[in-house]
Amino acid sequence: MPIFATEIYDLKFTLQHTDPQSKARAASLQTDHGTIETPIFMPVGTVASVKGVHQRELREEVNPDIILANTYHLYLRPKTDILEKAGGLHKFMGWDRNILTDSGGYQVYSLSANRKIKEEGVKFKSHIDGSYHVFTPENVMEIQRTIGADIIMAFDECTPYPCDYKYAKRSMHMTHRWLDRCIAHLEKVPPKYGFDQTFFPIVQGSTYKDLRLQSAEYIANSGCEGNAIGGLSVGEPAEEMYAMTEVVCGVLPEDKPRYLMGVGTPINILENIALGIDMFDCVMPTRNARNGMLFTAEGTINIKNKKWEDDFSPLDPAGTTFVDHEYSKAYLRHLFAANEYLGKQIATIHNLGFYMWLVREARKHILAGDFASWKNQMVRNMDKRL
Repeated sequence: MPIFATEIYDLKFTLQHTDPQSKARAASLQTDHGTIETPIFMPVGTVASVKGVHQRELREEVNPDIILANTYHLYLRPKTDILEKAGGLHKFMGWDRNILTDSGGYQVYSLSANRKIKEEGVKFKSHIDGSYHVFTPENVMEIQRTIGADIIMAFDECTPYPCDYKYAKRSMHMTHRWLDRCIAHLEKVPPKYGFDQTFFPIVQGSTYKDLRLQSAEYIANSGCEGNAIGGLSVGEPAEEMYAMTEVVCGVLPEDKPRYLMGVGTPINILENIALGIDMFDCVMPTRNARNGMLFTAEGTINIKNKKWEDDFSPLDPAGTTFVDHEYSKAYLRHLFAANEYLGKQIATIHNLGFYMWLVREARKHILAGDFASWKNQMVRNMDKRL
């Protein structure tokens, strides 16, 4: 099996093993803030905080190599001047590991009633105070330089689902033109805090195979350090997500990391790992935790159900975090019934710990050569409601 090593600026990507019965990969990325072992799930810390979790708990219990923050939200608050005065996002939030920033394209997409897209960029209305702002490929690169994440994303348009072919094609071509502008501007604006930043472009094309192929080829030919797939997990059936991922992974180079944005459920993650994806992020583990939904290797628990009222067994005997063993199902159900915020914190730490366990266990099985059979059994298990 070939081992690829690509080094551009400070990024080194090493592909260590591919599962013999699928396209699942075990690899590593090296940046100035440390090694990222893949497959990896990135907890979402939208506004410089993974909701309800102290950075110490995040480091010691969840233990991710990288987390995600968001350009749109950080631009609006605390604003880039505060981040620059702090010395960048790492110092501002007390996080010394890797950070990736989404460029804000998805957030602008979600503000469909309060934004206007033109070739120059996007004019949008702040969800906080109603003020108007403009994002362009150029100023979004400058904002991400000031935020100072290790991996920064191209500014793109995320198309909705469903989306007609004509609109998807027009949007894709504009995303490609915006990419060219991003790359040109990055060459003019150096990093600010003494470490390099890695830049990922984004494949678009909705659920149209020919557009996805065309976009993947354009992105692959851009020669960037890694590549991302956007515009999925926006309401399309899982089968269409998998089909588009497979098409794109067939084009994107093997010697660079592949990031599937905004995905997803534990089953989605495993199925997309099998198709060749290396990196994931999603709000699902934290958002669902706050609503009382716990993911486990044996299925999903709705902790609010009365059946857990007198279940004094550990939250998850197979869990990897302290909350799984120090608290019972009955106690966590009580906290939710009493609307005590500690319940949401416990559930959040559990879910993030489970997601991290899942991708790291996947990595072990890829290296061992039995990922495909393990994945199929895990999917059957996790499809249950406990």
